[in-house]
Amino acid sequence: MSASTRAGFPFTAVVGNDDAKLALLLAAIDPAIGGVLLRGQKGSAKTTLARGLAALLPGDAPFVDLPLGATEDRLIGTLDLGAVLTGEGQRFVPGLLAAAHGGVLYVDEVNLLPDHLVDVLLDVAASGVNRVEREGISHEHPARFVLIGSMNPEEGELRPQLLDRFGLAVDVTTTLEPRDRAEAVRRRLDFDADSAAVARRHAPAEQELGTRLACTAPAPVADALMVRIGALCAAAGVDGLRADLVISRAAAALAGWEGRAETTVDDVRRVALLALAHRQRHSPFDEPHENAIDDALASLDDDDDGNDPRAGDTDTEQVAEPDAPPHRIVALRATRAPAEVAGRRSPGDGSRGRLIGDRVPDGPVGAVAVAATARAVAERRALDPDGPAVLPEDLREARREQRTGNLLVLAVDASGSMGARRRMEAVKGAVLGLLVDAYQRRDRVALVAFRGEGAEVLLRATGSVEVARARLAELPTGGRTPLAAGIDAALAVATSPANCGSGHRPLLVLVSDGRATAALDGDPVVAARRAAATVRTSRVDAVVVDAEDGAGRLGLAAEIAEEMGARYLRLAELSAGALEHALREVIS
Repeated sequence: MSASTRAGFPFTAVVGNDDAKLALLLAAIDPAIGGVLLRGQKGSAKTTLARGLAALLPGDAPFVDLPLGATEDRLIGTLDLGAVLTGEGQRFVPGLLAAAHGGVLYVDEVNLLPDHLVDVLLDVAASGVNRVEREGISHEHPARFVLIGSMNPEEGELRPQLLDRFGLAVDVTTTLEPRDRAEAVRRRLDFDADSAAVARRHAPAEQELGTRLACTAPAPVADALMVRIGALCAAAGVDGLRADLVISRAAAALAGWEGRAETTVDDVRRVALLALAHRQRHSPFDEPHENAIDDALASLDDDDDGNDPRAGDTDTEQVAEPDAPPHRIVALRATRAPAEVAGRRSPGDGSRGRLIGDRVPDGPVGAVAVAATARAVAERRALDPDGPAVLPEDLREARREQRTGNLLVLAVDASGSMGARRRMEAVKGAVLGLLVDAYQRRDRVALVAFRGEGAEVLLRATGSVEVARARLAELPTGGRTPLAAGIDAALAVATSPANCGSGHRPLLVLVSDGRATAALDGDPVVAARRAAATVRTSRVDAVVVDAEDGAGRLGLAAEIAEEMGARYLRLAELSAGALEHALREVIS
């Protein structure tokens, strides 16, 4: 965490990223837009732009950097323990939301921040007020700031519900133009060598931009234009009214920024993609429908509402891509996991997570509820001022709720026995069905493929099933079947120290016809059975999806499932729909 007003790399010195700059300026003009999400890989100037914007804001605007390890208390504020213990009553100690008032609150890697903290951030950013009702505190204070979140999509996705609540979203990319890249590097080297000189060089442009920003107010939006904005959002196929509000506010801010007395259709057109593209993604497998948005924008030029019900639909078919995943799928989860709600990870008490209350400990105290303990001490000492400072019975234990998820380790047979093009596409489509559920539940996914002489970990445990899908689609096929190597590699991922420390329950899913034709040493069939038995003794939950079809079935996958102690799913046809049917039949 940091709160700083020190000038850094100038906003006006950043090369390119015009869309990101515009989105940030519009959010600064009207923070009610709801914040800006910058999506891009590391090194694309996301943090530099966020810090540069804070330097442009009027007055001594703060820049508050929210760390991933921040607690809810640190974010929203908490009880003044000193005041409680000294008998001065209950006082509120402001948190980072109060510190960011009038400035910028920046959350790097917002997709890795716990969901309950993201919910709090977005609520306060939209309302401009932080309301606290907890631990005997009833308090509210203004918290009007520009919320900026950044993320690398390869590290995991935000849930669509959270994506929708960011007003504007921009894909920040590094230019491929050599001259622009060279200019960006030169400016950075100059800044590192003499930051004061670079600041002086850009001071006139920075001052002009800051003054203009302080004097800008959003322009009015005519009723007729609001109707056309509604038609635009309906044609683009986005849910709810938040997109309508964001476009209205952003277009009004843009008109004010450029000195127009009233918002125009062109203003709407320029901000529409920033407000709509991320709202069209209902799952990580959806691509932003730029054609649909283009068609919807064309309706702005019509006299009628231009609402084409087909505008939001696309029917994209990619060559040699896996079958589309099913819309619904029954959850696969570790059998030792508690009952879970669809689309959510299971809640459970833990040492981390959202504070939901306190309790009198029954046995050794885990995490101390400091505020509750202080209140208990104060109440006892009010009756007995000369009593001990703290007694064991004063201690209260914190009750925190955290979401526990699964690690889905997919071991996919990519050998020649599975390598017929149409059959492998169907297997990929079935696996995508599993990935849909993993995304909805915020589980982590790892991908292992085996073919030829061994197995390869294509994807280490990640929260980005979009990346898993891309790796799966690119999976080559052919060669012999090293089944033992595939099982061993998947088990190694499931039981790795990194996963054991993450708190995710491993679930190994083997997709294979059960044939084993290659092994590093000895008989391939014996090696495969030995590897399967190791999964059982390791007490890792497993599922075997039998991909064998056609006449003359050998039933080898069923034997592997028995050795593994796994649930066995036999697919009548290799398709995502068949997997969905099998899961409903076996797991329900």
